Amino acid sequence: MNDWQRKSPLDWETYVNKMVKVAAIEKHEYEGWVLTVDPVSASVVLATFLENEKVSISVVLGHAVQEVEILKEGDDEMKQRLSCIFAPEESKAYSPEEEEKRKNALKTWLETNHIPVTEQGESGRTLCVAGVLTIDPPYGPEECSSSNEIILSRVQGLIQGYLEKQQ
Repeated sequence: MNDWQRKSPLDWETYVNKMVKVAAIEKHEYEGWVLTVDPVSASVVLATFLENEKVSISVVLGHAVQEVEILKEGDDEMKQRLSCIFAPEESKAYSPEEEEKRKNALKTWLETNHIPVTEQGESGRTLCVAGVLTIDPPYGPEECSSSNEIILSRVQGLIQGYLEKQQ
């Protein structure tokens, strides 16, 4: 085990959202913004921003890491860019206010149609239909989840119809 692998997850967390240079075995060097460090393998996940808003992701395996040097701290704007890399496209399209509006409108529509719905989670962002189906932001048919296939397909169909009427 190398020094990098001996570090704790709390040590690795200090590298997240920072521009680093990773020296690896066989004189390989990698530069990028640290998205995360895998706590099991100590592998470093780096993001590099290319032209046209494209992002290159590279992973340096933990056993190959020899040294990690911090080059630059990430500002709030960079932290936001990094946090959005793996976010689904739909969730990027709505502000928190718009998302709340969509949730409330869908909840009201479900209740109007006598479908029991509650809000779940710490922030109440997930809607729960009849205790067997959940709908996550941005509250479309694709965000429905249930182990009951029949209920899932019917509620997805209802939401699809509701959204088509809204447009």
